[in-house]
Amino acid sequence: MTTLYENYIDGRFVPADATTAIDVHNPATHTLLARIPTASSDEVNAAVDAARRAQPGWERLPAIQRAAHLKAIAAKVRENKERLAEIITREQGKVLGLARVEVDFTADYMDYMAEWARRIEGEILQSDRPGETIFVHRKPIGVTVGILPWNFPFFLIARKMAPALVTGNTIVVKPSEETPINAFEFARLVAEAGLPAGVFNLVGGRGADVGASLCTHPDVGLISFTGSVATGSTIMQAAGRNLTRVNLELGGKAPAIVLASADLDLAAKAVVDSRVINTGQVCNCAERVYVEKSVADEFTAKVRTLMAATRYGDPLAEPDVHMGPLVNQIGLDKVAAMVSRAREQGAEVILGGRVADRPTGFHYEPTVITGCSADMEIMRKEIFGPVLPIQAVSGLDEAIALANDSEYGLTSSIFTKDLNAAMQACRELRFGETYVNREHFEAMQGFHAGRRKSGIGGADGKHGLYEYTETHVVYMQN
Repeated sequence: MTTLYENYIDGRFVPADATTAIDVHNPATHTLLARIPTASSDEVNAAVDAARRAQPGWERLPAIQRAAHLKAIAAKVRENKERLAEIITREQGKVLGLARVEVDFTADYMDYMAEWARRIEGEILQSDRPGETIFVHRKPIGVTVGILPWNFPFFLIARKMAPALVTGNTIVVKPSEETPINAFEFARLVAEAGLPAGVFNLVGGRGADVGASLCTHPDVGLISFTGSVATGSTIMQAAGRNLTRVNLELGGKAPAIVLASADLDLAAKAVVDSRVINTGQVCNCAERVYVEKSVADEFTAKVRTLMAATRYGDPLAEPDVHMGPLVNQIGLDKVAAMVSRAREQGAEVILGGRVADRPTGFHYEPTVITGCSADMEIMRKEIFGPVLPIQAVSGLDEAIALANDSEYGLTSSIFTKDLNAAMQACRELRFGETYVNREHFEAMQGFHAGRRKSGIGGADGKHGLYEYTETHVVYMQN
């Protein structure tokens, strides 16, 4: 019998209405995995109300006690690592090794944020008046909402929940309907860990109804969303009704610049690793390459060899694969259409370029495209698949100009042994992150933030933690 999950509201699981439940399928086999509830408007209101009622008591707990609850949940996650990793692989399609990394990173992230309990700082300022001191306190916002994507669905729970809770907020989480099972299993671990009722709530459903209800609720103080630019824009408009704060991590079109002074073997491997991870479905993957003309042929040959060696398939049935399927038919059709239009615009597909010939699964062949130019869609719009477009450039100045000529501004990278060139790129690239001689993948102690249409605000580290606080300034006259 197929499992029908239940919403988690105010410390208990709420019986689900099977008639409105959403089916969740394995993208590699198309088999039905489970069904998740669609929260009614009453259930959405109940979840927000539970978070609102729980928040004052949660805030009054010393931060170190709040942190202890996070550590207890992290321990539960580690105890269930293999089961959780397999669930993530089944519903999202990523290879099992990467799913295990995601589970480990999630637990580590909660521990890391818990360690901030004794480090949240305010300020003391000198006043212009005699006998007065100015204090700047950091306070929780109140009820927060986390709306999750499908590409790293488990880790994103922690990325939104952990900083929210350690700073004294409560949270309502809505997972993606594409990959929700891991979140409902996480709720079971939260219940086992003894987190006070109402501090963490989970509701299922589609963004157009459940997400919209959360984003327009007057008792929500912050909406944190990771996903597409289009949905982020919709959320921003909805939040505007109540002037609710938003934290948005949206799309990316990350440029990788490869200069003649680079270690080409290192550059090729880093770019391919960044493109293949999670089947290219990562917002900070290398989405376009600008390579100096004098080494373009040599670099491209190395990239083609590595991409050609990339094995793909069902990650559970074929455990030695490097990548699994795309998440759904929509994603597969989008990638195929973009490659087709690149051909029509004059680019050359030197590897792949086809939907994989397999009986099941949303698989697309690892693909390399050359002869690209700045006006092509493949160089301007997010692909979100295992496709790598390459454009030859005259040098660093041209590469930086082309890289910056984008509506996105999340991540970027440069490969060079020339320190001056690396420093120039770091000065002039207009992106939230720049990686030098390494693959695109952020650290939890950094600050993952984008510019332009890649988002508002950011996550991770001290600065990501403080996104979940607001200031309270006190003027104390003696």
